[in-house]
Amino acid sequence: QVQLQESGGGLVQAGDSLRLSCAASGRTFSSYAMGWFRQAPQKEREFVAAISWSGRTTDYADSVEGRFTVSRDNAKNTLYLQMNSLKPEDTAVYYCALKPTLMNSRIYTTERAYDYWGQGTQVTVSS
Repeated sequence: QVQLQESGGGLVQAGDSLRLSCAASGRTFSSYAMGWFRQAPQKEREFVAAISWSGRTTDYADSVEGRFTVSRDNAKNTLYLQMNSLKPEDTAVYYCALKPTLMNSRIYTTERAYDYWGQGTQVTVSS
């Protein structure tokens, strides 16, 4: 089994930055894509960002494009989400997800594509 542990969430003011991390442990795969999703109160969980195993392919939700950057360190089995210029509407629980894949450049932007999920970390942005 795979365990994903998010960290780095917190309470910040609008305009501030945060960096989320997601550490993968347990069962290992030769390659896997990863993604970030978020769920605000009383809303459906939504896609935020995705990155391929190679790290060369990424994708972002329109709402975070230009403000958030997804990256990964495969040697550390860790995924990151650098969040800049945070807005109150970014307030949500942020989840990381993992999808084993043999396609090094493939990314996935839908929830159903992912096989493993973390427990989430709360990000709260005050105005």
